[in-house]
Amino acid sequence: MKLKFVSDQQFQLDAVASISDIFQGQAVKQANFSVASTMGSSAQGELGYQTELGYANKLDLLDDELLENINRIQLRNGLPKSTDIQGRNFTVEMETGTGKTYVYIRTIYELNKLYGFTKFIIVVPSVAIREGVNKSLEIMEEHFKSLYEGANCDYFIYDSSKLGQLRTFATSSNIQIMVINIDAFRKSFVDPNKPDKANIIHREHDRMNGRRPIEFIQQTNPIVIIDEPQSVDRTDKAKEAIASLNPLCTLRYSATHVETYNLMYCLGPVDAYQKKLVKEIVVDSIKEAGNFNRPYIRLVSVKNSNGFQAVLELDIKNRSGVVQRKQKTVRVGQDLFDISGEREIYSGYIINNIDCYPGNEMVEFTNGSHLPLGMEMGNISGDDIKRGQISATIKHHLDRELRLVPQGIKVLSLFFIDRVDNYRIYDSNGNPQKGKYALMFEEEYSKLIKLPKYRTLFEDHNYMLNDDPSMVHDGYFSIDKKGRIKDTRGNTLADHDTYNLIMKEKEKLLSFETPLRFIFSHSALKEGWDNPNVFQICTLIEARETLTRRQKIGRGLRLCVNQEGERIFDPQINTLSVMANESFAEFAENLQSEMEAETGVKFGFIEKHAFAGISYTDDSGKIENLGYEASENLWGFLLEEDLIYTTGKVKLELKEQIANDTFQVPPEFEHVEQEIKQVIRQSLNKLPIRNHNNEVTAQLNKRVYLGPEFESLWNRIKFRTTYSVAMDIEKLVQECVDAINRMPAIPKVRLIQESARIDINQSGVSGELTSVKVLDQIDIKHSLPDILRYLQDETRLTRRTIVRILIEARRLEDFKNNPQKFMEAVSDIIKQRMKLMIADGIKYERVGNLEFYRQELFEMQELKGYLKSNAIKVEKSVYDYLILDSNTEKEFAQMLEQDDEVKVYTKLPPKFVIETPIGNYNPDWAVLVDKDGTEKLYFVVETKGSTDSGQLRLFENYKIECGKKHFAALETGVTYEVAKDYAEWKLGI
Repeated sequence: MKLKFVSDQQFQLDAVASISDIFQGQAVKQANFSVASTMGSSAQGELGYQTELGYANKLDLLDDELLENINRIQLRNGLPKSTDIQGRNFTVEMETGTGKTYVYIRTIYELNKLYGFTKFIIVVPSVAIREGVNKSLEIMEEHFKSLYEGANCDYFIYDSSKLGQLRTFATSSNIQIMVINIDAFRKSFVDPNKPDKANIIHREHDRMNGRRPIEFIQQTNPIVIIDEPQSVDRTDKAKEAIASLNPLCTLRYSATHVETYNLMYCLGPVDAYQKKLVKEIVVDSIKEAGNFNRPYIRLVSVKNSNGFQAVLELDIKNRSGVVQRKQKTVRVGQDLFDISGEREIYSGYIINNIDCYPGNEMVEFTNGSHLPLGMEMGNISGDDIKRGQISATIKHHLDRELRLVPQGIKVLSLFFIDRVDNYRIYDSNGNPQKGKYALMFEEEYSKLIKLPKYRTLFEDHNYMLNDDPSMVHDGYFSIDKKGRIKDTRGNTLADHDTYNLIMKEKEKLLSFETPLRFIFSHSALKEGWDNPNVFQICTLIEARETLTRRQKIGRGLRLCVNQEGERIFDPQINTLSVMANESFAEFAENLQSEMEAETGVKFGFIEKHAFAGISYTDDSGKIENLGYEASENLWGFLLEEDLIYTTGKVKLELKEQIANDTFQVPPEFEHVEQEIKQVIRQSLNKLPIRNHNNEVTAQLNKRVYLGPEFESLWNRIKFRTTYSVAMDIEKLVQECVDAINRMPAIPKVRLIQESARIDINQSGVSGELTSVKVLDQIDIKHSLPDILRYLQDETRLTRRTIVRILIEARRLEDFKNNPQKFMEAVSDIIKQRMKLMIADGIKYERVGNLEFYRQELFEMQELKGYLKSNAIKVEKSVYDYLILDSNTEKEFAQMLEQDDEVKVYTKLPPKFVIETPIGNYNPDWAVLVDKDGTEKLYFVVETKGSTDSGQLRLFENYKIECGKKHFAALETGVTYEVAKDYAEWKLGI
């Protein structure tokens, strides 16, 4: 199989544009040659920038022009405003599993297309990630060739034994991508007496004409992309190494940045989960219930604050004689007999010592017992718990196989262990034997597959689930020189070999032809590998935890793929079950704490810039952002009204006002009231983690589904339409002319004078920049590009229309000042006006009696939800449970259920879509109302509160207008309406 990639995911396009737009106004540097010689070649390319050693990236924009672009992008994305360009470092934050690697590789192609940049270096923290990036370049190559026709790209992993690759990197005019591990160039010593201490890339070499290999890189001014910068340049030495590449700019991509330079795009964990860009997380835990017959103790935490303290979890008897498991803070000398309510089983457990030393945290008792941090005593056997975890994971796996195999989706499960000998051991002759976890797995697997419900999994020869348990599981571990697997830290050469293998077999693991389904891996596998079809993750760790919860779930967050390699976006399928060795509440709380610590996200806080990116349409039809000043004023209003603390933390009063819809914005913000409320709601959201115990599966309500009323409703909305767009060209021309006349003046491109201090010493010649001057008095003569062709490609308008716009706007002097910037600005204006006119000019026509979908569409879904969060029990809908996306939908559904005049209703399936010029649109509800028993009314209703964010408001309005025209064209008596709340909608009937 081959993985296929989707090219139109808006969040990824936004991330790409957030970097490429930094260079708006940069003239394209085209290179139509390869330099034939490394020394003094006279070959020339059109607008090419040639150096002594090859062909280089070149930036024409000044720092203040870059900063202007940076601030515009940050405002668009609702991010903090930068005040300087910070060494041309730019940060993109994307949650694990959302396609970070895809985004930065696509950014390379986009920067080449827009500006002609050709030299790129991807710096990674480990060999494991290096191999993963190289694999991504390999499997995405065909995809990007189809998107960027004519773009030639060469990529390679830096190898110090193949220095000729650096010569090609410098001299080729194709896109050149070098992937390099930070360790390959971190050591750069200037001591002439220790030349062998430096990496080879920093040493003079005969094969490079006596030059240092890194010089061939430096002269290209590469764009450096750092993958996982928190692991790459966390030391000063690593930062010096990055600087030694002489980057044009540095792009930093991670989900967990430690240092954030010029944040350009942010897709945090909460946004990723709520927008269903990654799998939903469901937590299971195996624990003992109601057994208080042994002295149970768990060490939760230790600290040295006003003396040594520890938090213990104990079984405590209250005054009524009821025993409950609770946490208590204890100090040295305290007796657990007293703390437990004088329970005899705790006799002898007196705190003798509390050790807070990092890595050795523990509590010791006077009876000789000791308890390390995170460990427990007195529960049922740890092996019994582990067996329960393994069995539950296998059952989850097989249940998913039943659902997903018919859809061509292979299911994988991942077990994390901390000691390899729990999975595989060796006898005295060195022969491998199964460890206790492998034996437990095979015993539990053999029991479960005998259940009648799973027999179909073994009877389908196309699928080939093996009933031999030894064939479906295997371990990925490091191997020593004798071929034995072993415990490692995760950063050794043996680990690298192991991780290379698992990365290179990603497609193989996804194929039904491979019997492997269950993967056991060392806990050190914390980054560099994931697989889209990991649906279960189980932690079988006895010692102190070495992985964070984010690292665990990161191995399986990516949306799954089928046997055709196609990404599956159905949220009902994309669920990750985590078999945790802690309770649901503890897992959720600790995961949130990790996210706050690692990403800087603040749950329940509103920042001063939070409202800046809200967009609206002004009186002239122009799209504007609220801006940083207005956002700070609005934040100040919340503070003055005592709705937030000075830190930005939301107070209970604001939460209640938002929940009760009583919050009112100042009069000057009424035009964006809903968007402001949405931003506040988002700040209150927490990570949506589900408890598996609350899971329900929606079943068809046959009484409703097969009833005449639902059939009557469906027969009015099931038909297809086609659309056409008639655009008023005269109006478009006039609006574009007016907007171009209003746009700010585009200044001339300026020359700059750079002065540098030259230093000559034994290690070579270097220069240090000392001053920069702008030479405004010198005019630069440009060769003017074909503006008509450029605007035609961008807008698809005729040359005649474009000529009219340009002539009537009378701004061609600006074109002469800075051709590229002028073309980009005019293109943006025209495209913006075209979008505004789409909804007005669109017309829908019904296609005879061609059904959009048959009623059986509802039978094709399997819907799962969770009581207490996104599911409610209902009687009048097609399913017995409704699975809902928001509180607005939940409130609307509850009112539909209670209203006697509503006879039947349904939430329309995701595949019920109306085609529009700006993407498919899925309405919310179909409703049949029997008005006073005399008249039946049919509605399709869009609940307005379901809009994702203020950024999408304009596009949602377009789709709503298209929805109205689609249903009007059906001529079946169905009415399309938008409802802010139920009462408003019902009163309007």
